[in-house]
Amino acid sequence: MASMDVPADMPKKQAAETAARAAAPPRLTWMTLALMTTASVASLRAAPTMAVYGLACVFLYLVPAIVFLLPTALVSAELASGWSGGVYKWVSEGLSKPLGFLAVWCQFAMTIFYYPSLLAFVASTISYIINPALASNGLYTAIVIMVLYWTGVWVSSQGTKALAGLSSWGLVIGTLVPGTLLVVLGMIFLAQGNPSAAPMTASHLLPEWTGLASLVLIVNNFLSYSGMEMNAVHVSSLKNPAKEYPKSMFLAMGLVLLIFILPALAISWVVPSGQLSLTAGVMQAFDAFFAYFHIGWMTPIAAVMLISASLAGMLTWLAGPSKGLLEISRQEGYLPPYLQQLNKHGIQQNILVTQGIVTTLIALMYAFIPGVSSVYWIFSTITTQVYLIVYLLMFVAAIRLRKNQPDHPRGYRVPALTLVCVVGWLASAAALVIGFVPPSQFGSSSTGAYIAIVGGGLLLLGFLIPWLFLKLRKPSWRTTGGESG
Repeated sequence: MASMDVPADMPKKQAAETAARAAAPPRLTWMTLALMTTASVASLRAAPTMAVYGLACVFLYLVPAIVFLLPTALVSAELASGWSGGVYKWVSEGLSKPLGFLAVWCQFAMTIFYYPSLLAFVASTISYIINPALASNGLYTAIVIMVLYWTGVWVSSQGTKALAGLSSWGLVIGTLVPGTLLVVLGMIFLAQGNPSAAPMTASHLLPEWTGLASLVLIVNNFLSYSGMEMNAVHVSSLKNPAKEYPKSMFLAMGLVLLIFILPALAISWVVPSGQLSLTAGVMQAFDAFFAYFHIGWMTPIAAVMLISASLAGMLTWLAGPSKGLLEISRQEGYLPPYLQQLNKHGIQQNILVTQGIVTTLIALMYAFIPGVSSVYWIFSTITTQVYLIVYLLMFVAAIRLRKNQPDHPRGYRVPALTLVCVVGWLASAAALVIGFVPPSQFGSSSTGAYIAIVGGGLLLLGFLIPWLFLKLRKPSWRTTGGESG
């Protein structure tokens, strides 16, 4: 039907492209993509960690937002408006194809430990509704992790349209609504003359300087903003990627800042820092507000909302990195044919299933190995370190592309790109270095062992495994006419 609308004098190739566009209308709006990106970055889970510092949490969020979030959002907006295909395309065009594979691999690999930690939070929130004693039950936590992950794989395997709707609504219902409710209740609480649990005077705008620990605190917040560029692989699903993707990124950036800062402040108004739980702090605040306003029946409703946000974040992360890995593997033959197979909906189900096996093993470790929490924390640190490699490569690639391909069409150009990239690169490098500083619970005697474990894990997951894929790949693994991204 589309071909009937093509003028007779149009060249054959152009006519074919026009017909293809007409036959395949865009599946995502820029607003939906902004919500998907926000869902993959922002969460109320981190609010209690910063609420401990009261008014200083504004400073602790704004500094990394300026030197990390802003450069990441700006640079990825320019890159995505000029080159579709996500970080692989950007890095391979700017640097080399092997480094492009390294970038997309690192983006994918960091999710290995993201899912269990996210779903463990969901398990504890569910137990808060059913029976709080279950929160410390390892077997219960493992079962919830496995059931929810495999359910997420099934949902993701149904296609992008289903995923977009669930993840976007999950963000609205599970983060924006409860976050707004928390802030509004907090403002009413203060307006009625109740004192804030944390001092809200100008002298508390800056955190107390305690040496390296303060630097670690600031740099660690860089990692809260990871993922702004991840959904760039969906840019081809927009009607006008050159104009709509930058708008999507800027909207997502504003929402992320609001979601991180305002709820953290609201929690600090009602829960004293000495009583604040870093895992259940959000529910503590809701409990306190609901009790004060005599609406305690809303506590389980708030818990269900928080759960939906976490599941939305998982669904978004399932879709992005694995799709990027699939696309470049089909083009260049980086992965074995089994991992390149698609289901009837065109989804990389075998990659998700393989990842699910690893996730299941981690969940079982979580349940049955004593003291696994500290080991698990190390694994999480390693994968975060691995993810920072993506940003180090992305900022360098952006500078090279502006220099080597200055006339390449871009829907958006970053002002002072080199300066923006240098600031973002230095921030990423600082976070990478700080990751080798052991937390206080490891003690000075085990500093060497800690550095060796983190460094060894970084080399294994971030360099050795992708190097083996590159070394062992065969020409027959390449899929002719792979997805264009």
